[in-house]
Amino acid sequence: MDVIKNCPVCDSSKFTKFLDSKDFFLTSEEFKIDICTNCGFKFTNPRPDKKALSKYYESIDYISHSNINKGIINKLYRFVRQFTIKNKIRLITKFVNEGNVLDIGCGSGEFLNELKKQNWNVTGIEPNESARKFAAENYGINALEENDFNNLEKNSFDVITLWHVLEHVFDIEERILQIKKIISKKGILVIALPNPDSLDAKIYGKYWAAYDLPRHLYHFNKATVERLFNKYGFSIIKLKPMFFDSFYVSMLSEKYKTGKVNYPKAFFNGLRSNFFAAFNNKNYSSIIYILNYT
Repeated sequence: MDVIKNCPVCDSSKFTKFLDSKDFFLTSEEFKIDICTNCGFKFTNPRPDKKALSKYYESIDYISHSNINKGIINKLYRFVRQFTIKNKIRLITKFVNEGNVLDIGCGSGEFLNELKKQNWNVTGIEPNESARKFAAENYGINALEENDFNNLEKNSFDVITLWHVLEHVFDIEERILQIKKIISKKGILVIALPNPDSLDAKIYGKYWAAYDLPRHLYHFNKATVERLFNKYGFSIIKLKPMFFDSFYVSMLSEKYKTGKVNYPKAFFNGLRSNFFAAFNNKNYSSIIYILNYT
């Protein structure tokens, strides 16, 4: 196990236990989330070392790496994904109309495929071999391994996206420095992250599916995202909610908490979370951060 001794955001060595939970998805192993007493950043600690992490993704039911269409939750995920891909592209084109895009953690390539149809030059980074193969064979997507990151040209990408990926990255400083090197001078960085300050996170506590231990190594809120990226010269220029995430996460959380999905209750809790965020603190279940390098 790898023990974090200094906060990845502020470098403080002072933190306390925030939550005890476990891997509800696959292994049932117990894990702990710590919170930095200086900046409030939450992170899984200790965590599996880098080599050991791969075993926690070894399931055909891990949705971002597969295209199975069985079960209500999987079918809903895929239906919503097609809708949200179009919204993501509309969001990006408000800032950049065309050019080179890199999707880090591109999975099986559906997002990049839609951009490709609109004449973008697309590249993906994906650690999962079967997902890379699917993207190449079905969409002709150039999905690279993580080891290829350092071969990408400096200032070469107008848009870099990480859709629910940054929370999985083992060495977060290394990844941000890589992004800083390859993003173009007028490029944008788009990051989607679950938000532990959301109402659905508070409702489900240790059962909240978006903690996803130990695959999620970090648990960002708006303040810690801003503080982390400011440190590397990035500024947040826009925040956008991901409305559907509260429903999907609530369905999984119900399953983790009770052993089965209570769909009406999950829908109600997802709706409550969105309404509370809309009329109070804007703390949606997941948030898209649009940043530029200043």
